[in-house]
Amino acid sequence: MKLLVASNNAKKLAELQRILDAHAISGVDLVALADAPVQYEDPVENGRTFADNALIKARAGARETGLVTIADDSGLAVEELNGMPGVLSARWSGAHGDDRANNDLLLAQMRDVPEERRHAAFVSVCALVTPDGQEHVSEGRWEGRLLHEEAGENGFGYDPLFEPAETLGRSSAQLAPAEKDALSHRGKALTGLVEVIAGLAG
Repeated sequence: MKLLVASNNAKKLAELQRILDAHAISGVDLVALADAPVQYEDPVENGRTFADNALIKARAGARETGLVTIADDSGLAVEELNGMPGVLSARWSGAHGDDRANNDLLLAQMRDVPEERRHAAFVSVCALVTPDGQEHVSEGRWEGRLLHEEAGENGFGYDPLFEPAETLGRSSAQLAPAEKDALSHRGKALTGLVEVIAGLAG
């Protein structure tokens, strides 16, 4: 079965492949968005929630390409900022996907916030949509806190600023890929769809 991953982020594709391998799921050929049989315009992600945006992307992929499509929408929810950046995480500083500017802005906003009020959680919602209209949604959360400066070279986005509750002083950008998969919000959300993917793959 060909499974379209509605993302241009190669790291997300690799993460899903590792999770499928860990669950011994075979017969699934992941297709990157750039390699889709039909190239189509990215849909406008104007949902109010992570689930809304994940479904917008997955529905567009299934509709335009005729392939089973999986998409995720994820971000960082900071308690002190009333859950923001939230669905605006990728464009918090104004430009979409500018990790440096997003991290710098968040650090500036949280500069004087004491340790006891630096709780944050990564949230991911993954949606899988089939061409015949089946829809499956899975959510994962990863609790932790915001650091005062970046640490680590792995990962992307806010990873260098996020210290997971389980990792004893390491940011999520300091974790090995397999360790991150086992703990992360996206890993949890993707794992929630493994049985669905296995069933579709036969």
